[in-house]
Amino acid sequence: MTNCVTRAALWFQAVDHIHPTIQGYDVFYLASALKLNSLGLDISETAIEKANSILNTLDLPPNTGKASFSSDNFFYLQVEEQFDLIYDYTFFVAIPPSKRREWGDKMASLIKAGGYLITLVFPIDPPTDLGPPFFVRVEHYDEVLVGSFEKVLDKIPTSSLPTHLGRESIAVWRRI
Repeated sequence: MTNCVTRAALWFQAVDHIHPTIQGYDVFYLASALKLNSLGLDISETAIEKANSILNTLDLPPNTGKASFSSDNFFYLQVEEQFDLIYDYTFFVAIPPSKRREWGDKMASLIKAGGYLITLVFPIDPPTDLGPPFFVRVEHYDEVLVGSFEKVLDKIPTSSLPTHLGRESIAVWRRI
C-alpha cells in the first residue's frame, strides 16, 4: 500500500499526501478510491475530532488504504518515510507569505524523489495585504519550489464550484 497524506481546507495537513480539507473527505477519497494510506493533519484538535467522527461513521470498502488523522504543525512534522503524494488545497494561502519559502523546503523534505505535490491555487483574487487567505498566484509556488520540483501541470479547471469559477488553478509538481 502506498503512503499518502492529505490536508484539509482549514489548516488541515496530510503527510503522505498533504491536503487541507476541513472534514477530511479528501483523505477518505485517497484511501478508498485510490487505495492510498492517507493521513490528514491539522493544527486544530477540533478539525481532527470532526474528521475522526466522520471516519467512524463510514464503511470503507475492503482492500482500500487506511485513512487516519492527526493534530500536528506542518512546519514541525517529522516522518519516518517520505510521502508519494501531498495534496495542498488551501494551506499555502493560509500561511503568511514570509513563511512560503519554509513551506517549499518542508514540502521538499516530505515528498520522496519522483513523488508529487498537487496544489489547488485558490483564491486567485486581486492583490491584497490582508489575509488569510493571502494573495496568491501559481508563480508564488514556482518561486519556492524551484530546484526541488518540476511543474508537470498548470491548468485552469473546466468545471468548478460557482464560487471558484475563474478564481482557481490546479498545479502539479514532481519531486526531482
